[in-house]
Amino acid sequence: MRTIPLGTSKLEVPVIAIGCMRIGSLDKLQAERFVQTALEEGANFFDHADIYGKGRCEEVFAEAIQISPRIRERILLQSKCGIRPGMFDFSKEHILNAVDGILKRLKTEYLDVLLLHRPDTLVETEEVAEAFDLLESTGKVRHFGVSNQNPMQIQLLHKYVKQPIVANQLQLSIMNATIITQGFNVNMENNSAVNRDGSVLDFCRLHDITIQPWSPFQYGFFEGSFLGNEKFPALNKKIDEIAARYEVSNTTIAIAWLLRHPANMQPVIGTTNIDRMKDCVKAAHIRLTREEWYDIYRSAGNVLP
Repeated sequence: MRTIPLGTSKLEVPVIAIGCMRIGSLDKLQAERFVQTALEEGANFFDHADIYGKGRCEEVFAEAIQISPRIRERILLQSKCGIRPGMFDFSKEHILNAVDGILKRLKTEYLDVLLLHRPDTLVETEEVAEAFDLLESTGKVRHFGVSNQNPMQIQLLHKYVKQPIVANQLQLSIMNATIITQGFNVNMENNSAVNRDGSVLDFCRLHDITIQPWSPFQYGFFEGSFLGNEKFPALNKKIDEIAARYEVSNTTIAIAWLLRHPANMQPVIGTTNIDRMKDCVKAAHIRLTREEWYDIYRSAGNVLP
């Protein structure tokens, strides 16, 4: 598996992250086979969150991987905290308690990466800084990041937080590429020119923050996959044409499209289908041409100025 540095850290991570949001739906044997296959494919970076299955997904993962000191050395664990029923909570008390719960469920003494899960408008950055300092000094968390945050929210954190923000997990796919589209439409009088995210793509590139695209096959928020979807005939025709050229699946090409971007992204795949996971991993070894990347972008209905 090809690797990249995670943000400004010295942590080398595979370019494909295994999202564990749905692992709680698998039985013990299925979960074991899924995790073992990921390791065999070199995909040893696993993304969790304390709200996935209300913590059950982390428990199922720990059981499936039969975690031990030897196994722990071979894997990279990332989890997220901050979402509570009906609210967000980045208070010091909640972050510390949440991490303790995550570590207990994952049966590990530390996380390689902790992300703040979405923004909390009531955040008091002094408390986040205190929580991060404690987690780092006690060895419970080694690196820190965020999800779905814009540049000003990240800069606000850095008013007090001294640790580098190494990752920002953002929704991004061929059919949900507003962070890319806005950059094409600077100074234009159209809807695509509206800057909805504070130029977060350019900000992350400038500050060496790794973007982790989530829902890489989705259109809308959670409306479904665009692959093989009759709503998008031109896009699927183009993807299938390029997939045939490389002798891979349409799944591989959808991930390769994200990996072709020079931002050095790390897509988070949420499938529990082993064959589809293998198809995603194949994308690490494909580099689309500039023409192919733009052909796919335009076939999704995007108009270049």
